[in-house]
Amino acid sequence: MSLDYGIQLPVQSQSTIYAEPWEADAGPADLVEVARAADRAGFAYVAACDHVAIPRRLADAMSTVWYDPVATLAHLAAVTARVRLLAHVAVVGLRHPLLTAKQYATLDHLSGGRLILGVGAGHVREEFEALGVDFERRGAVLDETIDALRAALGPQEYPSHHGKSFDFEGLGQRPRPAQERVPLWVGGSSPAAVRRAALKGDGWLPQGDPRERLPGQIETLRRLRGDGAPLTVGAITEPLYVGTPGWEVGRRTLTGPPEVLAESLRAYAAMGVDQIQVRFRSRDRGELIDQMSLFGSEVGPLLDSGS
Repeated sequence: MSLDYGIQLPVQSQSTIYAEPWEADAGPADLVEVARAADRAGFAYVAACDHVAIPRRLADAMSTVWYDPVATLAHLAAVTARVRLLAHVAVVGLRHPLLTAKQYATLDHLSGGRLILGVGAGHVREEFEALGVDFERRGAVLDETIDALRAALGPQEYPSHHGKSFDFEGLGQRPRPAQERVPLWVGGSSPAAVRRAALKGDGWLPQGDPRERLPGQIETLRRLRGDGAPLTVGAITEPLYVGTPGWEVGRRTLTGPPEVLAESLRAYAAMGVDQIQVRFRSRDRGELIDQMSLFGSEVGPLLDSGS
Protein backbone atom coordinates (compact mmCIF):
# COMPACT_ATOMS: atom_id res chain seq x y z
CA MET A 1 0.00 0.00 0.00
CA SER A 2 1.34 3.44 -0.90
CA LEU A 3 0.69 6.73 0.86
CA ASP A 4 -0.32 9.92 -0.89
CA TYR A 5 1.03 13.07 0.72
CA GLY A 6 -0.32 16.61 0.71
CA ILE A 7 0.40 19.86 2.48
CA GLN A 8 -1.51 22.65 4.16
CA LEU A 9 -0.10 25.78 2.62
CA PRO A 10 1.85 28.25 4.73
CA VAL A 11 0.96 31.96 4.87
CA GLN A 12 -2.77 31.50 4.16
CA SER A 13 -3.55 30.66 7.80
CA GLN A 14 -1.30 31.67 10.66
CA SER A 15 -2.41 30.03 13.87
CA THR A 16 0.41 30.00 16.42
CA ILE A 17 -0.02 26.21 16.64
CA TYR A 18 1.75 25.69 13.33
CA ALA A 19 2.82 28.93 11.61
CA GLU A 20 6.54 29.60 11.25
CA PRO A 21 7.85 33.07 12.15
CA TRP A 22 8.80 33.93 8.55
CA GLU A 23 5.17 33.62 7.42
CA ALA A 24 4.19 36.84 9.21
CA ASP A 25 5.96 38.90 6.53
CA ALA A 26 5.11 36.61 3.61
CA GLY A 27 2.41 37.12 0.99
CA PRO A 28 0.90 36.02 -2.32
CA ALA A 29 4.22 35.50 -4.13
CA ASP A 30 5.32 33.07 -1.41
CA LEU A 31 2.04 31.16 -1.64
CA VAL A 32 2.44 30.82 -5.40
CA GLU A 33 6.01 29.54 -5.18
CA VAL A 34 5.15 26.98 -2.49
CA ALA A 35 2.15 25.73 -4.49
CA ARG A 36 4.32 25.41 -7.59
CA ALA A 37 6.89 23.49 -5.55
CA ALA A 38 4.16 21.10 -4.38
CA ASP A 39 3.06 20.62 -7.99
CA ARG A 40 6.61 19.77 -9.06
CA ALA A 41 7.37 17.51 -6.09
CA GLY A 42 4.44 15.14 -6.53
CA PHE A 43 2.27 16.31 -3.65
CA ALA A 44 -1.30 15.05 -3.97
CA TYR A 45 -2.86 18.32 -2.83
CA VAL A 46 -2.36 21.78 -1.42
CA ALA A 47 -4.82 22.86 1.26
CA ALA A 48 -6.31 26.13 2.47
CA CYS A 49 -8.36 26.77 5.63
CA ASP A 50 -11.59 28.66 6.26
CA HIS A 51 -12.47 31.30 8.83
CA VAL A 52 -14.56 34.38 8.10
CA ALA A 53 -13.56 36.50 11.10
CA ILE A 54 -11.63 35.89 14.33
CA PRO A 55 -12.86 37.41 17.61
CA ARG A 56 -10.41 39.39 19.71
CA ARG A 57 -10.45 36.77 22.47
CA LEU A 58 -8.89 34.22 20.10
CA ALA A 59 -6.74 36.49 17.95
CA ASP A 60 -3.51 36.07 19.94
CA ALA A 61 -3.60 32.31 19.40
CA MET A 62 -5.29 32.05 16.02
CA SER A 63 -4.19 35.37 14.47
CA THR A 64 -6.57 37.09 12.07
CA VAL A 65 -4.72 35.93 8.93
CA TRP A 66 -7.05 33.48 7.21
CA TYR A 67 -7.17 33.77 3.43
CA ASP A 68 -10.48 32.88 1.81
CA PRO A 69 -10.11 29.28 0.56
CA VAL A 70 -12.07 29.66 -2.67
CA ALA A 71 -10.19 32.76 -3.79
CA THR A 72 -6.86 31.30 -2.70
CA LEU A 73 -7.30 27.91 -4.35
CA ALA A 74 -8.63 29.49 -7.55
CA HIS A 75 -5.58 31.74 -7.70
CA LEU A 76 -3.28 28.77 -7.21
CA ALA A 77 -5.17 26.65 -9.73
CA ALA A 78 -4.08 29.12 -12.40
CA VAL A 79 -0.37 28.74 -11.56
CA THR A 80 -0.26 24.94 -11.12
CA ALA A 81 -1.01 22.07 -13.44
CA ARG A 82 -1.56 18.83 -11.53
CA VAL A 83 -1.82 19.19 -7.76
CA ARG A 84 -5.31 18.91 -6.29
CA LEU A 85 -6.95 21.75 -4.36
CA LEU A 86 -8.28 20.93 -0.90
CA ALA A 87 -10.44 23.06 1.37
CA HIS A 88 -9.27 21.90 4.79
CA VAL A 89 -11.81 22.55 5.96
CA ALA A 90 -14.64 24.71 4.69
CA VAL A 91 -17.12 25.64 7.43
CA VAL A 92 -19.97 25.11 5.01
CA GLY A 93 -22.69 25.57 7.63
CA LEU A 94 -21.93 29.29 7.64
CA ARG A 95 -23.28 29.64 4.10
CA HIS A 96 -26.28 28.50 2.11
CA PRO A 97 -25.33 25.31 0.20
CA LEU A 98 -26.28 26.87 -3.15
CA LEU A 99 -23.75 29.63 -2.51
CA THR A 100 -21.09 27.10 -1.50
CA ALA A 101 -21.90 24.97 -4.54
CA LYS A 102 -21.65 27.96 -6.89
CA GLN A 103 -18.20 28.86 -5.56
CA TYR A 104 -16.71 25.38 -5.46
CA ALA A 105 -18.32 24.14 -8.69
CA THR A 106 -16.76 27.12 -10.45
CA LEU A 107 -13.40 26.33 -8.84
CA ASP A 108 -13.60 22.71 -9.97
CA HIS A 109 -14.63 23.79 -13.47
CA LEU A 110 -11.82 26.33 -13.80
CA SER A 111 -9.19 23.94 -12.42
CA GLY A 112 -10.13 21.04 -14.68
CA GLY A 113 -11.51 18.87 -11.89
CA ARG A 114 -8.91 19.25 -9.16
CA LEU A 115 -11.15 20.14 -6.20
CA ILE A 116 -11.42 18.15 -2.99
CA LEU A 117 -14.01 19.72 -0.71
CA GLY A 118 -13.21 19.19 2.95
CA VAL A 119 -15.99 20.23 5.32
CA GLY A 120 -16.20 20.74 9.05
CA ALA A 121 -18.59 21.95 11.72
CA GLY A 122 -16.58 24.97 12.89
CA HIS A 123 -15.76 26.02 16.45
CA VAL A 124 -15.79 29.82 16.70
CA ARG A 125 -19.12 30.86 18.19
CA GLU A 126 -18.76 34.54 17.27
CA GLU A 127 -18.45 33.73 13.56
CA PHE A 128 -21.79 31.95 13.60
CA GLU A 129 -23.48 34.68 15.61
CA ALA A 130 -22.20 37.45 13.35
CA LEU A 131 -23.54 35.65 10.29
CA GLY A 132 -26.86 34.82 11.89
CA VAL A 133 -26.26 31.06 12.06
CA ASP A 134 -27.20 28.92 15.07
CA PHE A 135 -23.93 27.77 16.67
CA GLU A 136 -25.62 25.11 18.82
CA ARG A 137 -27.18 23.42 15.77
CA ARG A 138 -24.02 23.44 13.68
CA GLY A 139 -23.65 19.64 13.69
CA ALA A 140 -27.18 18.98 12.47
CA VAL A 141 -26.89 21.79 9.93
CA LEU A 142 -23.61 20.34 8.62
CA ASP A 143 -25.21 16.92 8.20
CA GLU A 144 -27.96 18.42 6.08
CA THR A 145 -25.56 20.72 4.23
CA ILE A 146 -23.54 17.70 3.11
CA ASP A 147 -26.68 16.15 1.65
CA ALA A 148 -27.58 19.44 -0.04
CA LEU A 149 -24.08 19.79 -1.46
CA ARG A 150 -24.19 16.26 -2.86
CA ALA A 151 -27.17 17.40 -4.92
CA ALA A 152 -25.88 20.87 -5.74
CA LEU A 153 -22.43 19.61 -6.81
CA GLY A 154 -23.82 16.66 -8.75
CA PRO A 155 -24.48 16.40 -12.48
CA GLN A 156 -27.90 18.06 -12.51
CA GLU A 157 -28.15 21.62 -13.79
CA TYR A 158 -31.26 22.05 -11.64
CA PRO A 159 -30.47 20.28 -8.36
CA SER A 160 -33.08 19.75 -5.68
CA HIS A 161 -32.97 19.30 -1.93
CA HIS A 162 -35.76 19.34 0.62
CA GLY A 163 -34.72 19.46 4.26
CA LYS A 164 -35.31 21.18 7.58
CA SER A 165 -32.82 24.01 7.05
CA PHE A 166 -32.60 24.23 3.25
CA ASP A 167 -35.15 23.72 0.51
CA PHE A 168 -34.53 24.31 -3.17
CA GLU A 169 -35.46 23.06 -6.63
CA GLY A 170 -35.92 24.53 -10.09
CA LEU A 171 -32.85 26.75 -9.74
CA GLY A 172 -30.15 26.17 -12.35
CA GLN A 173 -26.43 26.48 -11.72
CA ARG A 174 -23.78 26.37 -14.38
CA PRO A 175 -20.94 25.78 -14.87
CA ARG A 176 -21.17 22.31 -13.41
CA PRO A 177 -18.12 20.77 -11.70
CA ALA A 178 -15.67 19.11 -14.08
CA GLN A 179 -15.71 15.99 -11.89
CA GLU A 180 -18.69 13.65 -11.96
CA ARG A 181 -18.42 13.39 -8.18
CA VAL A 182 -16.51 16.00 -6.21
CA PRO A 183 -14.72 14.18 -3.36
CA LEU A 184 -16.16 15.33 -0.06
CA TRP A 185 -13.90 14.76 2.95
CA VAL A 186 -15.20 15.32 6.46
CA GLY A 187 -12.90 16.93 9.00
CA GLY A 188 -12.82 16.52 12.77
CA SER A 189 -12.00 13.92 15.40
CA SER A 190 -14.99 14.07 17.73
CA PRO A 191 -17.30 11.03 17.80
CA ALA A 192 -19.86 13.04 15.81
CA ALA A 193 -17.28 13.98 13.17
CA VAL A 194 -16.02 10.41 12.80
CA ARG A 195 -19.57 9.16 12.45
CA ARG A 196 -20.32 11.89 9.87
CA ALA A 197 -17.24 10.92 7.86
CA ALA A 198 -18.16 7.24 7.95
CA LEU A 199 -21.78 7.73 6.95
CA LYS A 200 -21.60 10.72 4.60
CA GLY A 201 -18.04 11.32 3.44
CA ASP A 202 -15.68 10.15 0.74
CA GLY A 203 -12.80 10.74 3.13
CA TRP A 204 -11.87 11.60 6.71
CA LEU A 205 -9.56 14.42 7.80
CA PRO A 206 -8.65 13.99 11.47
CA GLN A 207 -7.88 17.04 13.54
CA GLY A 208 -4.55 16.40 15.21
CA ASP A 209 -5.05 12.84 16.42
CA PRO A 210 -1.72 11.47 17.72
CA ARG A 211 -0.54 8.23 16.18
CA GLU A 212 -1.62 6.08 19.08
CA ARG A 213 -5.22 7.25 18.76
CA LEU A 214 -5.58 6.64 15.04
CA PRO A 215 -6.07 2.84 14.98
CA GLY A 216 -9.10 3.09 17.25
CA GLN A 217 -10.55 5.94 15.22
CA ILE A 218 -10.03 4.03 11.97
CA GLU A 219 -11.62 0.91 13.45
CA THR A 220 -14.68 2.99 14.37
CA LEU A 221 -14.79 4.46 10.87
CA ARG A 222 -14.69 1.05 9.23
CA ARG A 223 -17.33 -0.37 11.57
CA LEU A 224 -19.71 2.52 10.95
CA ARG A 225 -19.01 2.53 7.21
CA GLY A 226 -20.07 -1.06 6.98
CA ASP A 227 -20.76 -1.32 3.26
CA GLY A 228 -17.17 -1.44 2.11
CA ALA A 229 -17.52 1.73 0.02
CA PRO A 230 -14.14 3.40 -0.52
CA LEU A 231 -13.16 5.93 2.13
CA THR A 232 -9.94 7.94 1.97
CA VAL A 233 -8.50 7.97 5.48
CA GLY A 234 -6.14 10.81 6.30
CA ALA A 235 -3.69 11.71 9.04
CA ILE A 236 -1.71 14.81 9.97
CA THR A 237 1.87 13.81 10.68
CA GLU A 238 4.34 15.18 13.15
CA PRO A 239 6.40 18.13 11.86
CA LEU A 240 9.18 16.93 9.56
CA TYR A 241 12.70 17.92 8.62
CA VAL A 242 14.54 15.93 5.94
CA GLY A 243 18.19 15.53 6.95
CA THR A 244 20.00 16.79 10.03
CA PRO A 245 18.84 20.28 11.01
CA GLY A 246 21.42 22.82 12.08
CA TRP A 247 18.91 24.59 14.29
CA GLU A 248 16.37 23.75 16.98
CA VAL A 249 13.34 22.24 15.27
CA GLY A 250 11.47 21.02 18.38
CA ARG A 251 11.40 17.70 20.13
CA ARG A 252 8.31 16.38 18.33
CA THR A 253 9.79 16.93 14.86
CA LEU A 254 10.74 13.82 12.91
CA THR A 255 14.23 14.32 11.47
CA GLY A 256 16.77 12.19 9.68
CA PRO A 257 17.69 10.80 6.28
CA PRO A 258 14.94 9.86 3.82
CA GLU A 259 15.00 6.18 4.74
CA VAL A 260 14.40 6.92 8.41
CA LEU A 261 11.54 9.32 7.72
CA ALA A 262 9.94 6.94 5.23
CA GLU A 263 10.10 4.04 7.68
CA SER A 264 8.37 6.13 10.33
CA LEU A 265 5.70 7.40 7.95
CA ARG A 266 4.95 3.94 6.52
CA ALA A 267 3.53 3.10 9.93
CA TYR A 268 0.57 5.27 9.00
CA ALA A 269 -0.17 3.07 5.99
CA ALA A 270 0.02 0.01 8.22
CA MET A 271 -2.77 1.51 10.34
CA GLY A 272 -4.99 1.93 7.28
CA VAL A 273 -4.20 5.54 6.43
CA ASP A 274 -4.39 6.43 2.72
CA GLN A 275 -3.01 9.99 2.71
CA ILE A 276 -0.85 11.98 5.08
CA GLN A 277 -0.75 15.74 5.46
CA VAL A 278 2.85 16.75 6.09
CA ARG A 279 4.37 19.98 7.26
CA PHE A 280 8.01 20.99 7.48
CA ARG A 281 9.94 23.12 9.91
CA SER A 282 11.54 26.01 8.03
CA ARG A 283 13.10 29.42 8.58
CA ASP A 284 12.16 30.94 5.24
CA ARG A 285 10.41 30.15 1.98
CA GLY A 286 13.56 28.81 0.37
CA GLU A 287 14.15 26.29 3.14
CA LEU A 288 10.53 25.14 2.97
CA ILE A 289 10.72 24.61 -0.79
CA ASP A 290 14.02 22.75 -0.41
CA GLN A 291 12.41 20.50 2.19
CA MET A 292 9.41 19.84 -0.04
CA SER A 293 11.64 19.02 -3.00
CA LEU A 294 13.77 16.66 -0.94
CA PHE A 295 10.68 14.96 0.41
CA GLY A 296 9.18 14.53 -3.03
CA SER A 297 12.33 13.15 -4.63
CA GLU A 298 13.79 11.06 -1.80
CA VAL A 299 11.08 10.24 0.77
CA GLY A 300 7.95 10.01 -1.35
CA PRO A 301 9.20 7.09 -3.49
CA LEU A 302 9.88 5.11 -0.29
CA LEU A 303 6.35 5.46 1.09
CA ASP A 304 5.10 2.33 -0.61
CA SER A 305 4.72 -0.15 2.25
CA GLY A 306 6.59 -2.69 0.15
CA SER A 307 9.70 -0.47 0.00
